[in-house]
Amino acid sequence: MQVVDLVIAFFLSAITTLAVTPFIKKIAIKLKCVDMPDNNRKKHERTTASMGGLAIFIGTAVGFLYLQPENSQMTAIIVGAIIMLLTGILDDIIGLKPLYKLIGQTSAALVVALSGVVIEKLTIPFFGTVYLEGIGIIITIFWIVAASNAINLIDGLDGLAAGVSGIALSSILVLAIIDYRIVVISLCVILIGSCVGFLYHNFHPAKIFMGDTGALFLGYSIAVISMLGLFKNVALFSFIIPIMVIALPVFDTILSILRRIIKRESIATADHEHIHYRLMEMGYSHKTSVIILYGFSVFFGILAITFNSGALLTSAITTVVLIIGIQLIVEIAGIAKGGKQPILDRIRKIIGTEKVKRNG
Repeated sequence: MQVVDLVIAFFLSAITTLAVTPFIKKIAIKLKCVDMPDNNRKKHERTTASMGGLAIFIGTAVGFLYLQPENSQMTAIIVGAIIMLLTGILDDIIGLKPLYKLIGQTSAALVVALSGVVIEKLTIPFFGTVYLEGIGIIITIFWIVAASNAINLIDGLDGLAAGVSGIALSSILVLAIIDYRIVVISLCVILIGSCVGFLYHNFHPAKIFMGDTGALFLGYSIAVISMLGLFKNVALFSFIIPIMVIALPVFDTILSILRRIIKRESIATADHEHIHYRLMEMGYSHKTSVIILYGFSVFFGILAITFNSGALLTSAITTVVLIIGIQLIVEIAGIAKGGKQPILDRIRKIIGTEKVKRNG
């Protein structure tokens, strides 16, 4: 496969997604698949078409047909993607109950796992390579469902989920180039192209949202691609690298679950306390909040690349930096120190900026 083919595939995916999104918007409006303003939870001020993820899927499909990457489990991967896509479409149109939504996600993951795309082993210092055997299928299903929901939960501000997904896929692309994994490179290129094409319509102020259709599809794609590439690596802590790539949505999801358990609420209950909402409450604008979170995603992506290719000392230093990054996320999310942001305040004092005032 030539570099020129990858470039062509990128632009095919990007231009296709860019071109079909307005048509998907019209279809969504006709189907009344729209997202209504909600002062208690949502930040948009007008009724906005959803289901934009269908355009991302179409753009990806066009790039895929051009490159035609080969893998023995590709048919199962495509079937799983379609199941995940349909689950998202149904949820956007009629609003699936959490149980039915989970069944759809699990079904997509099961198709992939049974085809042989399984997390078979993990490399852990002092223990060496740990073979998972039968439990590998369970871990695989959990990983796909968890990653899909993580991207879905981070989809709270215009352009956030598409941008974070694009950055995560770019990180995986770099790692795939280093390891020369052709299939992973191909899939990353066309998905990044689709994310870029969609962002034109989705960045603030968004003309259309990706909805569960796009969030579940992108989360599924990232999870599967990471299994084709990152989990195959024999680097230290091989299981940490995929998590680092999507650290922002992963840890925001973990904090959301913990928060709801503490409040004795269902983990499926929506709230207004995700990290992106917290940033806006701290006084940052919609666009600035998204750009800050893009920065976090780039930060974790670079850490993943460094961790993957580094020696023991480099990996140890990277781990420390990762922990500091996670602590910043926790501080912003308001979980630690009774909802204050002491670390951020100290940083502001060091650089000589005034403390950001909260709205309201």
